This record gives sequence, structure tokens and C-alpha cells, in this order.
Amino acid sequence: MLWAPVCVVAGWHELPRWGWLEWAVAAASGAIHLVYFRTLLRGYRESDLTIVYPVARGTGPLLSSIMAVLLLGESLGLQGGAGVVGITAGVFLIAGGPGLWRQARHAQDAGQRARVRAGLVWGAMTGALICGYTVLDGWAVKVLLVSPILLDYFGNALRVPFMLPAALRDRAGYLAAWRAQWRYAMLSATLGPIAYVLVLYAVKLAPLSHVAPAREVSMLFAALLGGRLLGEGDRGLRLAGRRDAAGVIALASGVIALASG
Repeated sequence: MLWAPVCVVAGWHELPRWGWLEWAVAAASGAIHLVYFRTLLRGYRESDLTIVYPVARGTGPLLSSIMAVLLLGESLGLQGGAGVVGITAGVFLIAGGPGLWRQARHAQDAGQRARVRAGLVWGAMTGALICGYTVLDGWAVKVLLVSPILLDYFGNALRVPFMLPAALRDRAGYLAAWRAQWRYAMLSATLGPIAYVLVLYAVKLAPLSHVAPAREVSMLFAALLGGRLLGEGDRGLRLAGRRDAAGVIALASGVIALASG
């Protein structure tokens, strides 16, 4: 509803030229985003957010860069490749680093080992889906010249009928949640599309293999904001620690290498 007027303006001259291929790509993009979202939530049920999310955000851009080189004919070069590796390594270090693997193999509690392993598996699956929609959407805006605004809008619209039955099954709970959280929902509905549309516009201007990993700077902001919003009061201090400082340096160095490579 919020973005409908923007979509009308963006699509007034573009939509008439859309053929079956543009509509099929928009539908496929929406479907992959839906599966991604459901897979991510399943991972959160099976394991911890602090395991699933970093693994997903670390593997997604790495796979996206590789597929952009293989499928879209892009070239990273030695410096660009080092940038991708640096960003991916930085994400993993900030998220927990080698400790994740040690927990998966040597945690004393069997249930904890199972949760960590499940987090690694579901995180990797989510990362593969991130790669899928990133490459498809990048191809749509770079090759088919589809408007980023329209691609994101129709992808969101496609997901509504698939997610609506869950809301209708618990209509009272849904309405109660809406009354309590509508301000946050409206904020997310406004800012979420802006973030991804900006990414798609960046993909039109720069190689996908550069843009996809550069997005992961958000992990640094998330780590800093976590102390304020999620009550992780020691997070700011921990960023000065050896592992987190190494992650920040690797992430920043990777972005610089991509920008100058």
C-alpha cells in the first residue's frame, strides 16, 4: 500500500514493454525470496539467530560473487577476489569465528552440538538462496533493464497470497499483533524496500560480484546497534577485542579492495 504510488509512477512507461520474460523473472524472484524467508525462519526455530544469520550472510555474497563470474561474465581479478574473501572472513569473525566449528564438534552438551550443526546447515541453505535471488535480480536489472522498484514491488506482492493463510488461521492473534506492532511494521515496510532497491540500483552501476559482498558492511552496524537495541551491553567493548577487531579490519579492508580493484 505504501509503495503503490511509487510503483505506478515507475511503471507508467515501463510496464507496457514487459513481456512474458520480465513477468516470469519477477515471479521467480518473488518465489525465491519467499523460500529464502521461510528457510531463514526455520533455521531460527532449529538453532540460534547468532549462528544462522552470520553463516547465511557470509556464504551468500561469496556464492553470489562466484556465480556472477561464472554466469554473468564478470571479472573480479586478484584484488577483487581478495576483497570478497576479506569481507566473508570479517563477517564470520564478528559472528563467532572458529568457535562455531569448535562448538559443532566438541560442545559437551549433545543438544548444543545438534543446534550448532543445524544452524550451520540452515544458514548455508539460506546463503544459497541469497545467492539465487541476488544473481537473478542482478541479471534482471542489468540485462533485462527491469526497474529495481518494480522488481522489488511485484516480488513483495507475490508473497502476500502465500503468507495470508497463516494470518487468516489465527485472525485474532494477527489483529492483536497488528495493534501492538503496527508502527514497527510500517517502518519496516518503508525502509526495507528502500534498502533493497538501493542495492539493485548499485548493481546497475557496478559489478554484482562487488556489490553483493559490500552489502555485508551491515553486519558491523548490526553488531554496534545490538548493544543498544538488544541489550547486548558489552558489544561495543567486544568490538575492541582481538577477534572482533580482526573481523572489522578484514571487512573494511575487503570493501576497500573491492572499491579500488
